[in-house]
Amino acid sequence: MDVNNINGEASNSENMQTNNTAMGRLQINVTANVGLIPIENASITISFTGEPNSTVETLRTDSSGQTDTVDLETPPLQYSLTPNSPMPYSEYTVSVTAPGYEPVIVSGVEVLPDVTAVQNIEMTPTEMTQDTEEIIAIPDHTLYGDYPPKISEDEIKPMDESGEIVLSRVVIPEFIVVHDGVPNDSTAPNYYVRYRDYIKNVVSSEIYATWPESAIYANTLAIMSFTLNRVYTEW
Repeated sequence: MDVNNINGEASNSENMQTNNTAMGRLQINVTANVGLIPIENASITISFTGEPNSTVETLRTDSSGQTDTVDLETPPLQYSLTPNSPMPYSEYTVSVTAPGYEPVIVSGVEVLPDVTAVQNIEMTPTEMTQDTEEIIAIPDHTLYGDYPPKISEDEIKPMDESGEIVLSRVVIPEFIVVHDGVPNDSTAPNYYVRYRDYIKNVVSSEIYATWPESAIYANTLAIMSFTLNRVYTEW
């Protein structure tokens, strides 16, 4: 689930690009999915998504499992600041190999102009799986992709349902249960995601890191408030 954490500071308006391209940055963190041990000397290839032979960068991780930050081409900054613009980010495919681990391919890594995208990748030891490689496809950003509308809810909720639990106070949970489907689909799996990771992932999926800092703070607070209300009321 944690495939697309984007961090960075928005640039000043005077630095907005006026041509058809700009530059963004990407850093990759590679760890084992058992014990979260950093994987040193992992080999990484970056290409344009949809063009597997268009290698633009090759990297290796250091002792902390991190790569150097690399500059990559992106659309101009104003695309992410103006509604109904063309795709405001570039999509890259990251292929990772390391001795003793199954290869991982992540497609659709989003890189915005003037900010740094951080892609976390977890690798599985070869003795723990029979798969030849893990392929992860990141969907379009919520602000750009074509997604169905959110399911409407009644403003006033019934208070007499059996089995209802309302907490005595608002608490910050360690984990969030993410139901990967519509609410009434009992066949959809549930995932336990750390609260901090969940908030970061939702922020990365709902807003652009190029927005003014005040807008990023406001949207993050709204996401946290909505999430904690769900935990508090179970609605």
